Amino acid sequence: MPRLTRAELEAARDRTIEDVLPGPGDPALRVLFCGINPGLVSAATGHHFARPGNRFWPALHGAGFTPRLLLPAEQGELRGLGLGITNMAPRATARADELTVDEMVAGGVRLRELVRDQRPRWLAVVGVTAYRAAFDAPRAAVGPQDERLGSTRIWVLPNPSGLNAHWSLPAMAEEFGRLRAAADD
Repeated sequence: MPRLTRAELEAARDRTIEDVLPGPGDPALRVLFCGINPGLVSAATGHHFARPGNRFWPALHGAGFTPRLLLPAEQGELRGLGLGITNMAPRATARADELTVDEMVAGGVRLRELVRDQRPRWLAVVGVTAYRAAFDAPRAAVGPQDERLGSTRIWVLPNPSGLNAHWSLPAMAEEFGRLRAAADD
């Protein structure tokens, strides 16, 4: 991917990007991954988790969700694997902490509607802080949650941003792998 200029990144601020959801002929949605919101690189490219250093794609592959390491530009291949991607808050920002609590709560409402319509087996929220705010669950931790959205189970995954130094890539892939094993049951 060519390096984006500061002007290109700033022009992407407040943009939204399309969800990756199954279309006609695609398998049923096993897991819907939900990021916090698009970063500026994602908004500029139109691809989820596109910032260099983001560990989503390596963790997804390391967990066995994909047969090979996908590039963000190959996100459409997830549909054929029964996987999808959305965001809690649709507005692109440089950092997730630029979002307001109201945006996160509204994102939780939108996410519930999307889950109701798409009926994934699992909703995987990528980032415990986002889950806590959007679902009013201040004590939530990474892992499976007791709450369900209809028949959809919820799993909170660590945030794959390079800024989240608390989780190494191997530990992150292991947690993604726990979800994959549950989604395959």
